[in-house]
Parts: sequence; structure tokens; C-alpha cells
Amino acid sequence: MLTMLSPWTALMLVLMVGAWAAWTTVYLIRSIRGKEKWATMARTTDWLPPGPRGLPILGSLLNLGDLPHRTLHKLAMEYGPIMHMQLGQVQNIIVSSPQAAQLFLKTHDLIFASRPVTEVSQYIYNRKAVTFSQYGAYWRNLRKLYTIELLSSLKIESFKPMRREEVGLLVQSLKDTAKAGIAADLTAKVAALSTDMTCRMLLGKKYINESFDEGVFKGVVEEFMHLLGVFNISDYVPYTRVLDLQGLGRRMKEVHKVFDRFFEKIIDEHVQERDARQPDFVNFMLSFMESNDCEFHFDRTNIKAILMEILVAALDTTSITIEWALSELLRNPRVLKKAHLELENIIGLDREVEESDLANLEYLNMVVKEAMRLHPAAPLLIPHEAMEDCTVDRFHIPKKSHIIINAWAIGRDPNSWSNPEEFYPERFIGTHIDVRGQDFQLLPFGSGRRGCPGLQLGLTAVQFVLAQLVHCFDWELPNGMSPTDLDMTEKCGIVTARINHLWAIPAYRLKH
Repeated sequence: MLTMLSPWTALMLVLMVGAWAAWTTVYLIRSIRGKEKWATMARTTDWLPPGPRGLPILGSLLNLGDLPHRTLHKLAMEYGPIMHMQLGQVQNIIVSSPQAAQLFLKTHDLIFASRPVTEVSQYIYNRKAVTFSQYGAYWRNLRKLYTIELLSSLKIESFKPMRREEVGLLVQSLKDTAKAGIAADLTAKVAALSTDMTCRMLLGKKYINESFDEGVFKGVVEEFMHLLGVFNISDYVPYTRVLDLQGLGRRMKEVHKVFDRFFEKIIDEHVQERDARQPDFVNFMLSFMESNDCEFHFDRTNIKAILMEILVAALDTTSITIEWALSELLRNPRVLKKAHLELENIIGLDREVEESDLANLEYLNMVVKEAMRLHPAAPLLIPHEAMEDCTVDRFHIPKKSHIIINAWAIGRDPNSWSNPEEFYPERFIGTHIDVRGQDFQLLPFGSGRRGCPGLQLGLTAVQFVLAQLVHCFDWELPNGMSPTDLDMTEKCGIVTARINHLWAIPAYRLKH
């Protein structure tokens, strides 16, 4: 979620905070009363987890690099799986092993069940969405709404015909590409599919080609995803927020205004053209708002917050996971061939895959798990916040500390995975390791109270789309490229995508 600060910005920051640092030093000296308090502070500091020593004011902000999950992984190899890092004025605890993750996400889950307040989260309608809400009664009621109604198994099942239709359109498009014998931009096609499915589920129709303000639908979503993932200095040195050194506050306001007008338009359309038979999320939430069943205040602002959260969360995470899985299959022809054989034996070549087939595709599901192990969509899970002082594995964890779970590092833990850098789906044979948050070796959706409520929907979409693309087509890299030459470089944000689009030449396999 963090990217390196530019040298110019860092220098500017140091100059600007010099006076503040001097004032803070004097204040701290005057605030400390007596030797007893000094001793208490020393004992507390001694029990913090080990970690790198940073610069005054900035801490270790300048050391994170362009791919923080990799930087933190390297540091954890030196300092241990529970590591302390001072980032600006914020104390962070970096968690990098399954055993450590279990302590924070299960043993002491309640203490770390809240979220830190960030500037961008306040633009998601003042943190009224479930992901960024602080722990409390409102969050519990909203989580209940998600699990029982919005993202229930029944609701997910109701959208099955829509998913089949949209995936069918993608298959037909790729059949045309196969006839032409040219390469397909799989990154663009899978992203468009994810957008169309998400919009139909949430809003009742597609909006990919509708322009509003100065951008198009996808462009505005991408801008917001960037703002969610970019390093914001004001979150770590809060008194700089008023200066908006990076211009992020201004951009957040602009994107929020665009989204707000868009969601108002969507809600107004649904109110005017109310059709209870249309099972999209907006209609359901309008009915919920008008009913007497609400256990908490629920109005248009809540609807817009939920729409923004699910829209942003669903679009990129699903498409990026599918894209990484396809990339690994192209890099590993042996695995692709084995997946083809399973599909031929269970489905046959005379029909496409149905969602009801997914439970029987054991090897393909291993492929999905292995892709999520090596390429979790969010390599650093959204931070938790300690609601009180706590001792974890003999270390003192101060109240208000941010807990960062490095899912990318956990998926490469050598004590849990043999040859962790190898893409080898067979490693799951004979194990019960799953992605649902009960097995801490594999945490693409998080775990505990703050685990992703959209797990089942996301997993279903990934498995179904990947199964269909693998079953219907054989794939070849363009321009005679060798599988070992496929570029797997990643770019970092709140989600980690390929830096270059994935291109491949499809060949249709089915008999009809």
C-alpha cells in the first residue's frame, strides 16, 4: 500500500518539520515527571518487537521502496516474523509468518479488530463501508447485513445466470480472435468482464461506456484505486495534512464528487423505475432502507458507501487474480496440460463449464490456490489497529499501533512451503489448506473478524472464469515467446497487478 517518498518531498518534509521537532522535544521533556516514568517508558520500549532504526520524524518511510511487500519480507528475514517499524509518527507491527498471523488474527483477534483512520477512508462516506469502519456496533450491524443479505449464498446463487451470460460473451469474443489467429489482450478482456459482472450485480446494468465528468467509468475507478494504494504522507505525519504536499487531498475530493453524483444518479434511476424483480444490490438496499427492519440508521449515504466499497473491491481483485493464474499457466505448460486433461475427463469437449462443476475440479482449484499463494491480490492486507495495549508472543504492542499482515511473505514462508517460489499446484494434494481464513499459511482474503465478506463471491468468479478459459481454449504466447521469457514484473498499489498486459493466442478446443 506504500510507495517510496521522492527525495524532493522528503527534503521538503524535513525542512518543514524541523521547528516542529524542536518544539516536540521540549514538550516531551516537560511532560515527563520523575525517574519512575522514565523507567516505565524504558521498560515498554525494551519489549517492542525488533526492527530497523529509522530517521528522526520520518522513521523508516524512505526505506520501503516501490514494492513494500518485498522490502518488508526482506527485513522480516533479518528481524523476525513480528517486526516493529516506525513510519512517521505511527508505530507499525509487521506480521510475516503463519504462526504470527494466527496470534494477531485469531488469538487476539478482538484487540486488533479495528481499522486506523486514513485520509482516503474518510472519503468513502466517512468510513461507513464495512472495510474501513472502526470496530463497534455500527460495524457489527453492517457486517451482519453483508453476510446475511448482500453477500449471502442465496444472493450469490441468484446472479449465476448473469455470470454465465457475461462469461459466454467473453468466450465468443475469444473464439473470434482464435479464428483470426491473433493474440488477445487478456488483461483488458478479463478486466472488462469483471467490470460488467460487477456493474450488473450492483447497479442492474453495465456502465463501462458511460462517461461522466472528464473520465469514463473504469478510469474513475482506477483513479480511486490508485489513491487507496498510494503512500499518503499525511497519514503518517498528520500535521502535514493541511498542506496537502502531494495533492492527494484535492484528488480525493474530486473523485469523491464524481462518485457521489454517479451514485445519486443510480439511486434516482432505481427509485423512478422501481422493479422488485430486478435483484441488483441497489434495489435491495432501497427496500432495506424503507423497511422497519433496520437495527441502525441506514440512508442514502450508507447505500453509496457500500456501492463504492464493493465496486472498488470487486473490480480489480477478481480480474488481477485471474490474470496471474493465466500467467502462471502460460509459464508452466505442464500445469496447463494437466488442467486440460482434468476438464476433458470431467466435463468433456462437447459442452462448456457450469458453476455446478467447480466442486469436482480438484486440480483446477489447486491452481487457483497456488496462484493466490504466490500472487495475493492485496499483498499487504488492509491494516488493523490495536484498540488497547497488548502482549503478543512476549512483545509489547502499543495501543493505536497499525498491524500490517504481509500475505505475500506468508505465502513464501519456507517453514510452511517447500520451494516456495515454484508454481506447483500439486503441493496441495493430501492437505486441507484452503483460502477461507482458517489456514494461516494462505490468507488472500484475510481472516478473523475483519476477513473479506466477499470471499465466496470473489472465489466463485475466479474459479468459474478461469475454468471456462482453460476448458474452452488452448493458449500460446505470441511471437514465438518461450514460457520462461514471460515478463512477471509486478506494479504495486492496494492491489498488485502485472506491470505489462498479458497477451496470448487462443485456440478453441470444444467440438461445437
